[in-house]
Parts: sequence; structure tokens; C-alpha cells
Amino acid sequence: MSPPAWLRQRFRPLTLGERGEKYVARFLRRLGYKILFTRYRLRYGEIDVLAVDGQTVVFVEVKTRRNPNHGRPAEAVDAHRQARLTRAALAFLKANRLLEYASRFDIVEVVWPADQKRPTVRHIQNAFPPVGRKQFFS
Repeated sequence: MSPPAWLRQRFRPLTLGERGEKYVARFLRRLGYKILFTRYRLRYGEIDVLAVDGQTVVFVEVKTRRNPNHGRPAEAVDAHRQARLTRAALAFLKANRLLEYASRFDIVEVVWPADQKRPTVRHIQNAFPPVGRKQFFS
């Protein structure tokens, strides 16, 4: 008799992206950030790590790669992705009545070769400004 699906799901191996997000949450916690959520899903998209740094709400996009041979991982956060993250962040801030608080978007690059136990991490604070137009920000 095999274990139930929820149990198999709980003990399945993590994907590279999931490992990167988990590592970044620990990394940011060590820097003094308070981690509110990881993999926070909204109608507008997913926020990889939602944290607080002092009095600033931080929306963190994590990009994990095996090697940087095809460019830096942060380059994958193009204008379209930035707009999606901005919409998701704004929805979170509105829903939680946090619009009056400072917020920012960070990108954390994780390069984790298969043969290494620990990755190389690059944290880019305030990586991009909010992206939107017209009545979106009212």
C-alpha cells in the first residue's frame, strides 16, 4: 500500500527554484529581514518572498540557475515580469491596508551548480521601480 498523495507531496524532492527560494528566505532572515511569506500566490501572480526590512515591505524575486553561462539570472526579470510583480505587490498592499508604508522590489540571484553544496548569492536591493500606468496607481 502506497502512502497518501499529501504525504508523497510533502516528501518529494524540491525543484531547483524551490531550493533557491528556501535558501534565499534563510539568507534574508540572517540579514535581519522578517519573512512574512514565501511563494505567496495572488490573482496577479506569485511573489517569491515577501519580507519586511526595518519599516519597508520588500517584494523579492528569486532567480535560480545552475550556471550563469547564458547571462545573469536577474536579466530574466524583464519589463513584463516587473509589471506583473508590481500588480501583485499593489494587490497585496491594498488588501492589507499597507499602502502608506514604504516598499521596494529586490532581486536575489542564486547560482547553484549541481556539484556544490552551497550556492553563490547576489542580492540586488531596490532592483527596479514599480511599473504601471494610468489609474493603476490611484
